[in-house]
Amino acid sequence: MSDLLLELDDIACERDDRLLFSQLSANFVAGDLVQILGPNGAGKTSLLRIIAGLTPASRGDIRYKGQSLQASRWQFAQDSLYLGHLAGIKKSLTPEENLQWFMAQQPVKSDIFSALKKVGLRGYEHSTCDQLSAGQFRRVALARLHMSAATIWVLDEPFTAIDKSGVAMLEELLAQHQAKGGLVLLTSHQDLALPGIKRIHLEDFTSTQEVAA
Repeated sequence: MSDLLLELDDIACERDDRLLFSQLSANFVAGDLVQILGPNGAGKTSLLRIIAGLTPASRGDIRYKGQSLQASRWQFAQDSLYLGHLAGIKKSLTPEENLQWFMAQQPVKSDIFSALKKVGLRGYEHSTCDQLSAGQFRRVALARLHMSAATIWVLDEPFTAIDKSGVAMLEELLAQHQAKGGLVLLTSHQDLALPGIKRIHLEDFTSTQEVAA
């Protein structure tokens, strides 16, 4: 597929008076699966937050379907799903209650119980999330992927805390989204061997310069 979705043009990121990376340009099309790589502190999470529109870039522009992200922010928000390194799940609520809040924000409604079944949480729908293991807790967050109609998935360490079966389940889901023309941008320490995966190494854009006062 060749439908251009996202364009990063000369993106730079500063943090704590240090330039983490700069001169990062890339184009992402429908069907791309892209893994962001780099050592701890290289700015992987910062880059995903910039792409998701949650943190401004220190320099550069992002365009969505040819328009600046600022001009297309509403449409981009409707067409994208961001899952951060933290699960974003309230422990005092059940998986069903957490996903009810998420579903209320979606333009297309889906079956919460079906989503929980797909991530291996059948039978835990009414248990409070503070009773779940770390892996189960993460699966509640991942159930959102089964409920979202978003074209663009921006995922920060989605494989955290899940076991071998969970890894296989998530890899299959990513491949299915890619095959349907979705765009996946993710960070992961997992050694991913998915067909057609592309990689951006932040070391190629890393600067050790301090930002001038």
